[in-house]
Amino acid sequence: MSLLLGKHINLRALEPEDLDFIFTVENDTDSWHLGNTITPFSKFAIKEYLESALLDIYTTKQLRLVIETKARKPIGLVDLFDFDHFHKRAGIAIIIHQEIDRQRGFGFESIELLAAYSKAQLQLHQLYCNINSLNINSIKMFEKLGFVKVGEKIDWRWSLSGYQNELLMQKIL
Repeated sequence: MSLLLGKHINLRALEPEDLDFIFTVENDTDSWHLGNTITPFSKFAIKEYLESALLDIYTTKQLRLVIETKARKPIGLVDLFDFDHFHKRAGIAIIIHQEIDRQRGFGFESIELLAAYSKAQLQLHQLYCNINSLNINSIKMFEKLGFVKVGEKIDWRWSLSGYQNELLMQKIL
């Protein structure tokens, strides 16, 4: 069985057909506070990105996978970024796009699959993530997956509601 096939979801490579889905996710201003996005992406820019996604993680230092249900409906994206083969570590990030698909275990299973893939296929030693300290659901999910808080960046992210702290969490694989 493939490392990227789960019980309820699958992780798969980006396809040209994902253009509209990625465009919708990346331009959802309600989720911009989760990352570093402050401006919209054009379809042209996303198309260019999809073409570069054909390159391997050793070249681009990142890997983005689509999270899809067993019915092949894309529901989110999961990323490895800041890939460092020498030190055998990478950052991990996830977004489940629609509220209706959150709190159903899809994010948990996605991180679990990508962590197993990272260890077995990429031979990584550790993963880390950055989480807004107010994002209690994500913090709990990553803790259940074995990530531990190793630091807190004070007033790290600005939003319309003011500055917010960001937690640094890490898991040794």
